[in-house]
Amino acid sequence: MNETSVTRVYVRMSAKKGKKRKLKFFEAIREAIDQSMEKDDSVFIIGEGVPDPKGIFGTTLGLQKKYGDKRVMDMPLSENALTGVCIGAAITGLRPILTHQRIDFSLLSIDQIINNAAKWHYIFGGQLKVPMVIRIVIGRGWGQGAQHSQNLQALFAHVPGLKVVMPTTAYDAKGLLISSIKDNNPVIFIEHRWLHNISDYVPEDYYSVPIGKGKIISKGKDITIAATSYMNVEAIKAADYLKKKKISVEVIDIRTLKPLDDEVIIKSVKKTGRLLVLDSGYYTGGFAGEIIARVSEKAYKHLKSAPQRITLPDLPTPTSPGLTKYYYPGYSDIVKKVLSMLGKQDVKVSFKEESVPLDKPDNSFTGPF
Repeated sequence: MNETSVTRVYVRMSAKKGKKRKLKFFEAIREAIDQSMEKDDSVFIIGEGVPDPKGIFGTTLGLQKKYGDKRVMDMPLSENALTGVCIGAAITGLRPILTHQRIDFSLLSIDQIINNAAKWHYIFGGQLKVPMVIRIVIGRGWGQGAQHSQNLQALFAHVPGLKVVMPTTAYDAKGLLISSIKDNNPVIFIEHRWLHNISDYVPEDYYSVPIGKGKIISKGKDITIAATSYMNVEAIKAADYLKKKKISVEVIDIRTLKPLDDEVIIKSVKKTGRLLVLDSGYYTGGFAGEIIARVSEKAYKHLKSAPQRITLPDLPTPTSPGLTKYYYPGYSDIVKKVLSMLGKQDVKVSFKEESVPLDKPDNSFTGPF
């Protein structure tokens, strides 16, 4: 992706003083895997396309050459069986990273994930550990349609025994992946593919970002926006636009769906009195509804208006580019919703018309791998 305005917004979200080195999101993922494998011989990575020339959107490039085909492996089209193999490996002391190029492919291993990986630690009274990471890629489809473009993070967050992580910045991607690899029980690590090629400041150090902690990425006083993954980019664009209209928005990057840091959201809502939740998942049964439920339970008396959410509609992903503008929400939808919640529908707004279909980042993007 070119250094577009979205890229500049993204960098601003996590820029830290003294951190001069920039990496793309996919490079940060690869570095986290590389450093983890270097430090711990028990770490290995397996998945369809891991050693391929494009290496899972670039996240596994060069790893097989460095560590060999005993630790960096392709796998057959047997997702359920291979997930079982990885669970067995984890139980015996190894730390597998199982990688899926699409969240849709992980559905073929759902029995092993839900009925085995998520349960072992509990049913054996804490005596067994299952230290494995399942990396899953989600995101918009660039024409790949209903079976290759789903956003099913709420499904995994619903299951007891699974941690679910969704980083937005490259800094957090590296730190959270390292934490996930070090964790002694299964972590579902979800990457939005629109983030893979966006740059950010990332230290060379081997560092961790704690699982289960959200963070404020833009401070404000009029309304709280809590967002997951790529929707934070749209949230920041909306906050910048609204700032010109004298509206102050606080944006919170949820980062971890489970365990959820609802304290940071509730504290913000107590200050602003309003909540808008953004998620790339679906409306019914989606994660945005969980956030609204918790805030309603714990901070109801502080609310000045009903909490709202922006998600995908309850429809399969369209293949036609002409339908994407009716399917994917963007910063303009967020701006309009915020104005409505503040009772300022009469404020005049105008938005730049998108020059590319809403299921591809920009005209330089050729996808799909």
